Amino acid sequence: MTAIEQTEAARPRGTRLPRRARRNQLLGAAQEVFVAQGYHAAAMDDIAERAGVSKPVLYQHFPGKLDLYLALLDQHCEALIQSVRNALASTTDNKQRVRATMDAYFAYVEDDGGAFRLVFESDLTNEPAVRERVDKVTNECAEAICDVIAEDTGLSRAESMLLASGLGGLAQVVARSWLHSDRSVPRDQAVQLLASLAWRGIAGFPLHGNEQQQSH
Repeated sequence: MTAIEQTEAARPRGTRLPRRARRNQLLGAAQEVFVAQGYHAAAMDDIAERAGVSKPVLYQHFPGKLDLYLALLDQHCEALIQSVRNALASTTDNKQRVRATMDAYFAYVEDDGGAFRLVFESDLTNEPAVRERVDKVTNECAEAICDVIAEDTGLSRAESMLLASGLGGLAQVVARSWLHSDRSVPRDQAVQLLASLAWRGIAGFPLHGNEQQQSH
């Protein structure tokens, strides 16, 4: 059950919940409000009302609005990082790895909760703690892709990181563009188009083992 689903299930005011369940419920309510209104327009009153709790209950778990926002960012940044890692580990076929990685970004932006907006379309990127988390998700996803490229091609770490950043950035920007275009192209088709484009580029770098074999 997602945080938002827990919010829906636990919304009636006055219901006693275990601390972890209450925290998840509050995060779900905060996510709804932040996605709908943005950070600056959102108020703790709105979040408490959405969660069906009093403001003192909300403040027992989160001292302020920024603490809530950062907790959501931590949760959803980690979700994307893990999704990309899982995609890369899902197969040893590099063409399929590229497709799985592209699909991980599309699945992330398509999630009904709209969490990607907090990460990639935040109105609070001038806040150092927010920028640190946004940079972290970008860098850690690129690092995961870089590991595979460096191992398979024999390129230097710096070269592999440039390629990985390009692939990650391509996936993120195109997935968001696809969503904002009202998904005019079916997701599977959109993923396949992007994966084909990315594969034609990255496949130009020969496998390290193959290159060694050809040199003998």
